[in-house]
Amino acid sequence: MPAAFTNSTNSTTSTVSTPDFEVEYLTGGSGPGLVLVHGTGGSAETNFGHLWEAFADHRTVVRPNLSGSGGTKDAGDPLTLDLLVDQLVTVVRETGTAPADAVGYSLGAVVVAAAAAKHPELFRRVALIAGWAHTDARLHLTFDVWRRLDQADHAAFIRFLHLTGWTNDQLNRFGRDGLAPLLEAPIPPGMGRQIDLDLTIDIRALLPRITAPTLVIGFTYDQMVPVEHSRALHDSIPRSRYTELPTGHLGIFERAEELTGVLGEFLDA
Repeated sequence: MPAAFTNSTNSTTSTVSTPDFEVEYLTGGSGPGLVLVHGTGGSAETNFGHLWEAFADHRTVVRPNLSGSGGTKDAGDPLTLDLLVDQLVTVVRETGTAPADAVGYSLGAVVVAAAAAKHPELFRRVALIAGWAHTDARLHLTFDVWRRLDQADHAAFIRFLHLTGWTNDQLNRFGRDGLAPLLEAPIPPGMGRQIDLDLTIDIRALLPRITAPTLVIGFTYDQMVPVEHSRALHDSIPRSRYTELPTGHLGIFERAEELTGVLGEFLDA
């Protein structure tokens, strides 16, 4: 999410179209396919621009923008999980990377889990970071506050996201001066559509159908999607592995080096 963390070069932007959408995706590197799927309000660049090159020396890294992010276009109707799964599957097929490894973060973890359950032939291994299976009462309240702030007060919304996304230690490491540029970052115009989808998520019936080796990564101090949701994903996916990092929901930035190490060890096993 924080634009200040984007640091991506040497990637190519492409699109693939169906009657229902035109998906923008970025590719770079060479080797077996690795698909990185962003979360709510994120994009191929803002969530993974600082991470993807860690895998590019031995992977073809594909980063799609789901509807509401980047240059991806659709009819503008309320988003559905099926639509986002179709976008991910279309990109995997278009890039010829199947069976691909897939890593999903937050809402991206939901999309990857659903896609792996519905299209097992397309995915070799999957990793689910700070995801969830069901929007319970607490998550619903969180996303409802997001939606209301998104509609009413941009400055308050982005401050709330940073307040709840980082650990206390990281906020204090930034300091007031370090936080200032993050608080000026724009909110993607399509984030509201993604939040509306977040409010409806329930993939519990799909999880037992996942056959690909799966790693679930929880973030211990996550205030946005509490870590209990990652633990529940692990409990519901047959033969999945679980690991936990001591960070908040924005741990993809706060613990980037540790996270890429954990992912690399799993994906290259």
